[in-house]
Amino acid sequence: MDERPLEGIDQMIAWFTKGNKPKADWRIGTEHEKFAFYTDDFSPVPYEGDRGIEALLKGMQTELGWEAITDEGRIIGLAGPAGAGAISIEPGGQFELSGAPLETIHQTCRESNQHLSAVKNVAKEFGMSFLGTGSSPVWSLAETPVMPKSRYKIMTNYMPKVGTRGHDMMYRTATVQVNLDFSDERDMQRKLQTSLKLQPLSSALFANSPFTEGKPNGELSWRSGVWLDVDNQRGGYHPEMLDPNFGFEDYVKWCLDLPMYFIIRDSKYIDMTHMTFRQFMDGKAAKELPGVHATMGDWSNHVSTVFPDVRLKQFLEMRGADGSPWRGICALPAFWVGLIYDETALDEAEALVKDWTAEQVGLLRNDVPAQGLQAKINGHTMLDIGREVLKISKGGLHRRARLNKEGFDERLFLVPLEEIIAAKRTNAEHLLWMYNGPWQQDINRVYEEMAF
Repeated sequence: MDERPLEGIDQMIAWFTKGNKPKADWRIGTEHEKFAFYTDDFSPVPYEGDRGIEALLKGMQTELGWEAITDEGRIIGLAGPAGAGAISIEPGGQFELSGAPLETIHQTCRESNQHLSAVKNVAKEFGMSFLGTGSSPVWSLAETPVMPKSRYKIMTNYMPKVGTRGHDMMYRTATVQVNLDFSDERDMQRKLQTSLKLQPLSSALFANSPFTEGKPNGELSWRSGVWLDVDNQRGGYHPEMLDPNFGFEDYVKWCLDLPMYFIIRDSKYIDMTHMTFRQFMDGKAAKELPGVHATMGDWSNHVSTVFPDVRLKQFLEMRGADGSPWRGICALPAFWVGLIYDETALDEAEALVKDWTAEQVGLLRNDVPAQGLQAKINGHTMLDIGREVLKISKGGLHRRARLNKEGFDERLFLVPLEEIIAAKRTNAEHLLWMYNGPWQQDINRVYEEMAF
């Protein structure tokens, strides 16, 4: 951890500006989560036991040769060699690959293939498989396992104090995210604000969580609905980020006045949810923690515990999509890279959403979980907007001209989204049709349909 003393706001702003990169150095980092289950009875996989998540992680360590990440002596993840990404576990046992920063979507897809092949190879020895959905479709909170990570204990205790859906978010949802770069503050602002307005579209296109506790839940993206009341002070939609003058300093000040989750000292997590980061810097913890002062490591940890729909770190995280089958893992980064890594495409996307007010975007975000592609803004459905945005993204990927060895560019990864637009229905709606039709309301069929 970075133990340099943190003395003022300029240091915090400088932490973000370290993310500024020339276009030649822009990369693509893709993260995807999936639910582990036992193939014999579709039950969730606990941490403990000779067929648990701990055993899976140790098996992956042997398979890959990666270094174990531990918490109080227990393996909780794996770190690859420099530039190779990492494997981690989410609170309810969701198994996550945090991919390496790569140059093309072709490489991202190859990385996902290699990861899924390795994890399936190890998991089959334990009778496990993995589900690519945005929420666990059957298990109640009580049935969902709890992973032994110290930070999750703090979050679990804190969540009911600040919202009604925090435990659902932690234990019963999964996502695909992509992390993308910016060149300077103005570029960051344009990309953040354009993608923030379009995040509800991403949620609609990738809607994939229509079941909860064994039956339809009334939403297409239940995961997106959960995020409407998790910890709204630090997560979800923040309209102030659409201010024309929004920049690094504004984001820093917003983070400063949010309650902390923890600090780490001597490899131990200390609960700090009773004070904001600003109060911590001002010495509020002096009596309970004599001699403890804010460090740059504390700041970077704090920034990682805020959850806006588009999160700013030393890159931008697109956080609106449900967990997905393999094709969606490749489609999400392709969608956003096409939109914001090409100047013409970014201009076009920015122009498309320029008249959307902060209030309208907020209302749209509220409507999307249940309405999906039928949700409207300015009289236009997400289906209509999606059709236009996909054209823009395809144009951006075409101009990038990153070819695979067969000579195809990255547009091929948008095919799943084009199919959704052409069919005028989300994957969630397809699953509901299957549930009410061929499955004859046998929810366990989802484990066959959506397993990797």
